[in-house]
Amino acid sequence: MIVVTGATGNIGRPLTQVLAASGQQVRAVSRHAAEVPQGVVHVVADLAGPGALRPVLTGAEALFLLLSGDLHALGANPAALVRDAVDAGVGRVVLLSTLGVVTRPSGPTRVAMRSLEDELRGSGLEWSILRPGGFASNALWWADSVRGRRLVEAPFADTGVPLVDPADIAEVAAACLLEKQHAGAVYELTGPEVTTPRQQAADLAAALGAPVRFHELTRQEAKAAMALAMPAELADDTLDIIGAPNAAELRISPHVEQVLGRAPRPFSDWAARHVAAFR
Repeated sequence: MIVVTGATGNIGRPLTQVLAASGQQVRAVSRHAAEVPQGVVHVVADLAGPGALRPVLTGAEALFLLLSGDLHALGANPAALVRDAVDAGVGRVVLLSTLGVVTRPSGPTRVAMRSLEDELRGSGLEWSILRPGGFASNALWWADSVRGRRLVEAPFADTGVPLVDPADIAEVAAACLLEKQHAGAVYELTGPEVTTPRQQAADLAAALGAPVRFHELTRQEAKAAMALAMPAELADDTLDIIGAPNAAELRISPHVEQVLGRAPRPFSDWAARHVAAFR
């Protein structure tokens, strides 16, 4: 039995599908009711609650651990989830971390994630750690404006990073959950090329078969929009990264190809597969 947390999100959903298609018994965990592939057991649980993971882990051999937003907050105790896995007799844990623990290690959330990585390393469990960069799926922020006005609005039009497709993260996670050879591995996951917001708009237009206009926001305009959905300090942190990525954030990692035996998918592939969200 493999337990997948965050099972209805951009990574957990394709991961659950991959595992189920390979014949694995899967227990999908999310905070809300949702449809899951046939044969998958779905459990509603809020992992931010004390001990919420323990009953979910009964009989589990492996765990994919993705932290919800609450567990990234200051004062949260995600290390308890690792201890729950130890107590439940789970043999293998694959942790979704972030590339930021390497590229910008001093931020509070990244310090906490690095601490969780260290907790997992010292747990005695078999483990793998995944550190993705920016997600291609963040383009869903533009879905409403593209549907309604055929418009993408974003800051830093011609500054990009190598965006990773969540489906690639899911496939790497599946390999780590199923194949012992990945034990003790730390994989940095990126896309195959640096992609700018202006290029993303062009890729969406190609997928739609219709023009999509691009409007460049100022940093202040972008922060005001982002602050509606996240703390202002996190908006500033994100804007620092996408506005002036450092060399480590621009590096294209070979790890997706090393694990999967193929190149990572470009953003244009993600856009073509998710075009319905923008119609």
